[in-house]
Amino acid sequence: MVTFRPAHTEDVPAVVTLVQSAYRGDSSRAGWTTEADLLEGQRADPAMVEAAITDTLVLVAEQDGVVVGCCQLERRDGYGYLGMFAVDPAQQGNGLGRAVLGEAERIARDEWGAGELRMTVIVQREDLIGWYERRGFARTGELTPFPYGDERFGRPLRDDLAFETLTKKIDA
Repeated sequence: MVTFRPAHTEDVPAVVTLVQSAYRGDSSRAGWTTEADLLEGQRADPAMVEAAITDTLVLVAEQDGVVVGCCQLERRDGYGYLGMFAVDPAQQGNGLGRAVLGEAERIARDEWGAGELRMTVIVQREDLIGWYERRGFARTGELTPFPYGDERFGRPLRDDLAFETLTKKIDA
C-alpha cells in the first residue's frame, strides 16, 4: 500500500536518489521517464532538495517504508506549481505516477484552494508531455530556455533544449 506524507530533511538522500534514478544515468533506462539521451549528470543535488523541502512542499509516496515517488508542490498566486516529479523506474507503469499526481492535485485544490496546476517539461520529451496530456494537462506554447551552463541541472547533450509550460484546471 502506498502512503503519502510531506518530506522531511532526513528524506533528502532518498529523494535525491529517487529523482536521479528516474531521469539520469543507466538506472533511469529501466523506466520510461529517462532524460539520459538529452542530459547527463545530476538532476537534483542534496542542497536543491533540502531547499525545496524547507521552502515548499515535497510530497513523498512511500511503500513499505521506502520512498518510491515524489513531487515538489509550490503554492503560488491562484495555482500550484508542480516540479521534481519522480517515480522509481521499477514502479513505473503500475499507476503510482497517477496516484502521486492525484494527491498533488488534491492538496493544491482542497487545501490551498488553487484552481490550476502548472509545470514545465522539456519540449523534446513528447512521450512525457503525452502522459501529462492524458491526465488533463494542456500545452501552452509558452517556452523558456534551458539553463545552459548551470550544471546543477545537468549537462545538455543537445543545444536545442527548452521548457514548455503545461497547465491543468483543478477547480472543484
